[in-house]
Amino acid sequence: MKKFLLSIGVLTLSLGLNAQVSGYAVGEVVDDFTVTDTQGNTHNLYSITASGKHVYLDFFFDTCGPCQIASPVFGEFYDKYGCNGGEVYCLVMNNGTDSDAETIAYEEAYGGPGNHAPAVSADGGAGAVDAAFGVGAYPTFCLIGPDNKLINGDIWPLAGVSTFEGTFYGAFNPAPMPCSAASIAEETLTSFALYPNPAQTSTMIVFDADEASEGVITLFNILGEAVQTTAISTVNGSNSFELDIVGFQAGNYIVQVQLGSTISTSRLEILN
Repeated sequence: MKKFLLSIGVLTLSLGLNAQVSGYAVGEVVDDFTVTDTQGNTHNLYSITASGKHVYLDFFFDTCGPCQIASPVFGEFYDKYGCNGGEVYCLVMNNGTDSDAETIAYEEAYGGPGNHAPAVSADGGAGAVDAAFGVGAYPTFCLIGPDNKLINGDIWPLAGVSTFEGTFYGAFNPAPMPCSAASIAEETLTSFALYPNPAQTSTMIVFDADEASEGVITLFNILGEAVQTTAISTVNGSNSFELDIVGFQAGNYIVQVQLGSTISTSRLEILN
């Protein structure tokens, strides 16, 4: 059994449905939107995707039984891949019928024991996004790429976090990144990049800073453990720092640069 259909208000079977959104076709550019979550934080789609992130949306309403069952799986996925601090960005989007208070209660009751993805209620503008996507059944999970095109309009059925991981492809293959290795803040450094990547002995971290400041570069392994920390001093404008990775085992790592409250991260593949 899958989802609640609003038109009939009963639980229905998922029979050969390839998409639960009618507002956009797979491959079509999704319209920009700006919403405010229940904690007062603003999320703008095109700003998020411009940083290279893939955006996952969870459409729900609070009395939807299948939504309640699926909610902790989405939360686990959000938690596993860095709480929006890495390449994956998750938003929980109400259908426009529930207030901030009702959405907070829903998350507290059904979101699971870990960190919860930012949730947007009717108060924060979720209803307009739901209408634009033309969601026909709940829950519906969607994936939007950095080019703002809809990649998947119905990630279902859920067998666990592995179902979301099954949507990874090609260059989009993020390493697990526990929230301890990331920030939920939306602030990022301009032009943040690693060259080369993959790398064997060293990689150059390049970014623009708004002002001179003190900061730190931290390298995390796949378990979210800090394996190297380097203090840095930046200048206003373009900055570059060489990260020595000699002696580290081959595999995926996370490079994090923190300047005050601004944190940026990127995946680094180390080769033998």
